[in-house]
Amino acid sequence: MIVTSIADGIVIDHIPAGRAMELYRDLGLEDLDCQVAIIKNAPSAKWGKKDLLKINAVIELNAEILGFIDPQITVNIIQDGKKVHKFNPPLPEELSNIIFCKNPRCITSTEQELSHVFRLTNRENGVYRCMYCESKA
Repeated sequence: MIVTSIADGIVIDHIPAGRAMELYRDLGLEDLDCQVAIIKNAPSAKWGKKDLLKINAVIELNAEILGFIDPQITVNIIQDGKKVHKFNPPLPEELSNIIFCKNPRCITSTEQELSHVFRLTNRENGVYRCMYCESKA
């Protein structure tokens, strides 16, 4: 398989194996008018397997989604064929309308206009709870 390098764009690396398509949808990459490469199950010395996303354009990314999927994800910004910036998105303290409460008794089930807000309650384990009913995400 040959996936060429990009001159200007973003490489999202160290995505847990099998999660690239979920991240592709959550970030809304299907709406882009540029090349996006999804590489699944690439070999990784650290994890065995990993996924990658290569975006052939510099765009705004939702760091909350990236941090929620896995704070070990690495985002590389590429300009003129060289890596100019690299960062790992942190776990966000609060998520709004990224995950949805599954509790049928939660107020968000009946009040459709309410935002689904989850707060980080356990950083070590990455546990989020609904702001309204305390259900675990």
